[in-house]
Amino acid sequence: MQTVVPGPCPCCNTDIEYLYKTENIPYFSDILIISAICPSCGYKFVDTQLIKHGEPARYTLAIHTEDDLSVRVIRSMSAAIEIPELGVRIDPGPVCQGFVSNVEGVLDRIVDVVKGAFRWGTDVEKENATALLADIARVKTGTFPITLILEDPSGNSGIESDRVVKEKYEPEPE
Repeated sequence: MQTVVPGPCPCCNTDIEYLYKTENIPYFSDILIISAICPSCGYKFVDTQLIKHGEPARYTLAIHTEDDLSVRVIRSMSAAIEIPELGVRIDPGPVCQGFVSNVEGVLDRIVDVVKGAFRWGTDVEKENATALLADIARVKTGTFPITLILEDPSGNSGIESDRVVKEKYEPEPE
């Protein structure tokens, strides 16, 4: 199902269309994808939510092989992603976007951010970025195992795998 709802752009107040679309993810849940792009100022909004409301959850998946890269990952705007072996943690912020992707897509998003260090980083940051990119390349060849952790206080995220460990997530008080 797809619905278009007109509304104002939160940045420039231009009338834009918000697209609400439902998709079914087999063995997981129906999801709602909400998106909008403002042609005037370039504002973009994307969020992905499970239709059913869940309890706060933490998902953990060990990534060992190239096949594991195709495991589907659903991240809502409120979820944090962590890969301890790479020293990576992505916390949600005011412009955080939800997405439906796979493990390789998550790694590609990290690569895009890390490449920014080459433009603006110090020599030490560039050296660290080079090492991180090499580790990610090894993950993609199945020679460097990692753990993907997804924590969502809203319960609207998930990892679609029969090997995922799901547990109740209790966010620390601010």
